[in-house]
Amino acid sequence: MTDFRYLIVGGGMVADAAARGIREIDTEGPIGIISEDVDRPYARPALSKKLWTDPDFSWDEKVDLHTEETGASFLLGTAVTSIDRTAKTVTTSDGETHGYERLLLATGGKPRSLPGLDPSPRVLDYRSATDYRRLRELADAGAHVAVVGGSYIGTEIASGIVQNGARVTLIDPDEVVGGRMFPEDLAQAFQQRFVDHGVELRLGRRVSEGSQSEAGVVLTLDDGSVVEADAVVVGLGIEPATKLAADAGLTVRDGVVVSSTLLTDDDSIFAAGDIAEYPDRILGTRRVEHVDNAQQQGRQAGRNLADADETYDHTPMFYSDVFDMGYEAVGQVTTKLRPVEDWQEPTVTGVVYYLDEDDTVRGVLLWNVWDKTDEARKVLAEAHALTPDMLPGLITP
Repeated sequence: MTDFRYLIVGGGMVADAAARGIREIDTEGPIGIISEDVDRPYARPALSKKLWTDPDFSWDEKVDLHTEETGASFLLGTAVTSIDRTAKTVTTSDGETHGYERLLLATGGKPRSLPGLDPSPRVLDYRSATDYRRLRELADAGAHVAVVGGSYIGTEIASGIVQNGARVTLIDPDEVVGGRMFPEDLAQAFQQRFVDHGVELRLGRRVSEGSQSEAGVVLTLDDGSVVEADAVVVGLGIEPATKLAADAGLTVRDGVVVSSTLLTDDDSIFAAGDIAEYPDRILGTRRVEHVDNAQQQGRQAGRNLADADETYDHTPMFYSDVFDMGYEAVGQVTTKLRPVEDWQEPTVTGVVYYLDEDDTVRGVLLWNVWDKTDEARKVLAEAHALTPDMLPGLITP
């Protein structure tokens, strides 16, 4: 059995940030990282963004996070199958046992799959560097790629690979690309970028069944139409990987329930990242699947593993870049809420506020407006004192 003072289950950006957070306080305590991935922690957003659009964005310098700098030991390509909270050990898929003093669960999420289509070299759930390397091979060969889902991943991947010479068909259940997030005019402008770049759109459609062979993939849509492609990228979001925590008897709701210090029911086990349901100081109980949260929450979890006992008080932002459009946002960005738009140039530069039925701001979208997320957080923190007529001009580019 190998023992670690600090053991991290999961090898994503949370793991890297946590290892560095530990080292801010404890420079010597042994750190172990057990990951199902075959690569050390890397900057996951690059897989759908910069690696497709910036030829100078190198893996070693910009994507690999070089977590080995922390002195952590890695067990890659390895799954943890159970936690023994009494013995303070975890068991892995290869039958090995590892002890811990403090444990961090950072298991992330599992991509939602298409019915009847298991992941393969032609069907990519697109979550890992292995998926990126395979899709790069296909795109460089000018393949026809069907992208299923108009999510962050779906739209970014469709944008990235069509700009790299592949033929792309985007299948989206929304009637307009981005229609669940953006006001109508903005969603139309967003969609037009895909049209202008030659992406074939199949809108208001879902995949009802599919099959794959050595020759390619065939998707049948819910209207009976068929899409034949060399490969499929599935961008239907993730399910938080909470089974390990639940099986260990930890409280799980939408995610693994943690305190303001990211501690679970067990005073030796913390959770962070995609799986953590935590109390946000501004927005209340939530679970966040974005990189800013992974980095900031991971760092705080690491510090608290090393006995810092500090509150996680960061309200995370999220962002996306598609063609020549980009945004940053804080809070809820959904057309289920009422948008109040404040444009400097319509659909090009401006701010959209999202209000609930009480006219309280619950989300702020900064469209081609940069470095204003702190101001957006301030709006959300003071939302109860703001009326809709006070919003225009509150945040300016």
